Amino acid sequence: MSDKEMPQVKSKRLLSLDALRGFDMFWIISGEQIFHGLANGVMEKQSLTRSQYDWTISTNKNLSFFEHLFIAISNQLHHSPWNGFTFYDLIFPLFIFISGVSMPFSYQKYLTAKKSKENASKLIFFALIKRTLILLVLGMMVNGLLKFNGYEQIRFASVLGRIALSTFFAAIIYLNFSLRKQIIWFVSILVGYHIIMIFIPVPGFGRGNFTPDGNLAAYVDRILLPGKLHRVVYDPEGLLSTIPAIATALLGVFTGSFLISKAHNLSPLKKVFGLVIAGIILLLTGFLWNIFFPINKNMWTSSFVLFAGGWSVILFAIFYYIIDVKSIKIWSLPFVWIGTNSILIYVCAHGLFNFEATSQFLFGGLVQKMPPNLQQAFLWLGVLSIQLFILKFLYDRKLFLKI
Repeated sequence: MSDKEMPQVKSKRLLSLDALRGFDMFWIISGEQIFHGLANGVMEKQSLTRSQYDWTISTNKNLSFFEHLFIAISNQLHHSPWNGFTFYDLIFPLFIFISGVSMPFSYQKYLTAKKSKENASKLIFFALIKRTLILLVLGMMVNGLLKFNGYEQIRFASVLGRIALSTFFAAIIYLNFSLRKQIIWFVSILVGYHIIMIFIPVPGFGRGNFTPDGNLAAYVDRILLPGKLHRVVYDPEGLLSTIPAIATALLGVFTGSFLISKAHNLSPLKKVFGLVIAGIILLLTGFLWNIFFPINKNMWTSSFVLFAGGWSVILFAIFYYIIDVKSIKIWSLPFVWIGTNSILIYVCAHGLFNFEATSQFLFGGLVQKMPPNLQQAFLWLGVLSIQLFILKFLYDRKLFLKI
């Protein structure tokens, strides 16, 4: 390992990883609304609808480059209706991937501690159990657990719940198996998931049905998942579809292990190159697997794991190269503020705190002075300002929600 990498291992933290986590979280706490507001403002100004824009993109001379860009970004900030892939579909698996990358760094303090291996294993295991249970409960709270609307109205599956379970089992695999066996686990999960989704029949639909209500994952949700389902006939964070999410976390584990590895004495630049190549291979493999098992976030298909994983690896390689290898860091600080308190800001932005109302209270008068077609965007820029102010305050005082 080169001298440039040694401080990263000692600190057990990569700045690029915090920045990428913050970049990922930025879109769902306020970024999407800012760009939807900008795009809607362009549409309103030009009296266009989304469908009209699709065929005028190359011929409409009234739109500037940035106006085209706002609309293009906004169009990517929606989930695919079913099969397919957008940038917004990447946000969730990218977060799980990042959690996996951090494991080889985070567990060094346990594995190298002056305690017996047995005691270290117990410390890690109890920390994992605690983290998993807290995230499961927080996820249900975000879903409205404390509203007490009755058992049938409680949604037990959640984004935080999937993060908890997928990273828990990925950590167990990482801590108890060699790299070779970790890879066997990874391949077995993806291939095994594909096999059961194809060959186990669903009553009334038969085998290999990949429709919203006819796929095996949806059927398992309907018969085994308590409470209500987010999409009535299935839950996008359901039980069976959480299993391949473990493979998403393992991709992060492989990435983190590669970075801290001393084998072959690879320079940071060569490691970046290796990550980019690995990302491209994952993208191509996922794209080819899509022919047989469609890229689908809701089912978290094996092809989706690889395709989203490819983009995750490439994005991380870019952040790692710019921030940790080239030491160009100043631009990333707002993302670092978000990334170091990502769970806190997620919970606050998704039910605990009404940032939009606060922005309206603080900046409503200024927003009203803006052109009507830009008021939504400026209101959410106010939301982002409030969030960054709070997060920087916490960051400067080293106050982090650690789970």
